[in-house]
Amino acid sequence: MATITPFHVAIPVHNLDECRTFYREVLDCEEGRSSDHWVDFNLFGHQVVIHYKPKSEEALHTNPVDGKDVPVPHYGVVLPWEVFHSFAENLQGKGVSFVIEPYIRFQGQVGEQATMFFLDPAGNALEFKAFRNMDQLFAK
Repeated sequence: MATITPFHVAIPVHNLDECRTFYREVLDCEEGRSSDHWVDFNLFGHQVVIHYKPKSEEALHTNPVDGKDVPVPHYGVVLPWEVFHSFAENLQGKGVSFVIEPYIRFQGQVGEQATMFFLDPAGNALEFKAFRNMDQLFAK
């Protein structure tokens, strides 16, 4: 079995300062290296880098999943079950506006998971999810 290592994702933002504050203060990410065009963050042990990119006028696209309109593309992390729920409560307490409120998707089915979606200040869709049983992550 391979050792699990952190992933890296670059997220385009048109408002670096506003997003920097959001990732640091709302998502509680530790800030790492930065320049005037990008900022590194530790998001649950993974490297997320917000990169400046001029604002796009492209509309948010969604696909139906379990009766909800899931934003595409989206970025996120699979969290331990208890961490997901405390993180969701923390976000709710900070007044985060959800695209999809925290709920249990595929309840009673293969792949049952807790999930939630919200947007960062640049309009990037973020999903955080958790499986009560991590063996279900790739189950068919």
